[in-house]
Amino acid sequence: MSRNKPAGKKIRLGKAIKTNSPIPAWVILKTNGKVRINPVRRNWRRNSLKV
Repeated sequence: MSRNKPAGKKIRLGKAIKTNSPIPAWVILKTNGKVRINPVRRNWRRNSLKV
């Protein structure tokens, strides 16, 4: 990937980093364990970003 990126692409890559996190522990407690996994979770090796 190039060092110099367009601003829009940089923003989208930053958002991808932020959304790729597990759900908070308080959500698991609040839903009594019904919600445990983040369906938007992504692995850098398996899934590619459409940026």
